[in-house]
Amino acid sequence: MPLPFLTADRARDDDAAAGADPLGYEDPDRWRRPYRPGPWRVGGAAVLLLLASYVLFSTLIIAMAGPLTAAAVCAAVGALIVVAAVRLVRVGIEVNAQGLRRTGLLRSTTVRWQDVAEIRTVQQPVRWLGLPRTVQGEAVLLQPVRGGAPYTLITSHDADFLGRAESFDTAADALEGWAATHH
Repeated sequence: MPLPFLTADRARDDDAAAGADPLGYEDPDRWRRPYRPGPWRVGGAAVLLLLASYVLFSTLIIAMAGPLTAAAVCAAVGALIVVAAVRLVRVGIEVNAQGLRRTGLLRSTTVRWQDVAEIRTVQQPVRWLGLPRTVQGEAVLLQPVRGGAPYTLITSHDADFLGRAESFDTAADALEGWAATHH
């Protein structure tokens, strides 16, 4: 079963040379992630799925030996853990011809390209794996047309790019390319 939110199609050299869209996609209206989920994000989701398997197995044991209401509660907790694991893998940035979508764990926001003044990469203190601790790194910032503080899209030390500097550079170039092409 294909999982489109896990794939990150790479730009093809011949399409890039021909002036096609920056990521080489044939369908610019489909939401695409310009990078692959990082090992920290995938590992966290795998641990959650392992926990969910234990919870769901305990649901089976409780259903056979105890009250069904307790089994239903346990099954609901297991289902919530599975949903959280899938959502954790989906967290990130997606782009298409209309705009840019920031998917978080609990909510998503979409910004149209005409509402983007610029997307740039800057050196600044960034949060390490989303924790309060900050380290010196790079961040890709989105400056909205209406002004105000820029939004941080991705950083070199988040769950997708920690220890993967080349992947961060590729993703930053792709995001800047999409903004330049659709601006």
